[in-house]
Amino acid sequence: MTKIEKVLYTGKTHTTGGRDGAARSSDNRLDIKLSSPGSSGAGTNPEQLFAAGWSACFIGAIGLAAAKAKIALPAGHAVDAEVDLGTTDGAYFLQARLNVSLPGLEHDVAQELVNAAHQTCPYSKATRGNIDVVINLV
Repeated sequence: MTKIEKVLYTGKTHTTGGRDGAARSSDNRLDIKLSSPGSSGAGTNPEQLFAAGWSACFIGAIGLAAAKAKIALPAGHAVDAEVDLGTTDGAYFLQARLNVSLPGLEHDVAQELVNAAHQTCPYSKATRGNIDVVINLV
């Protein structure tokens, strides 16, 4: 396990009520209701939050890879993340797909950026070897 030498940021939240509760960040910029996936609750769920965080971070990692390669990212670049919550033998697990769109870039160039991003994105590092992850260039 790699130890962090210098902490750049710490996200802090306070959550009550679990999947049917609420979460608020220490700076009050995040203040959301939570609800279980598939329920009629008014809030979001942890899988959606994880998908949003990972896709945002992955776009940042693509941007770093593009800058290093001196490639301009195309307008309309995006990542659609899908995080599944499921069970195997009665135990809960996650799996994920990142569907990356880099319109206008040659496929080989886009694939190189995606591969580099998957190696550097902290969310990708955290999930590598822990959950099934598929990265699709769409």
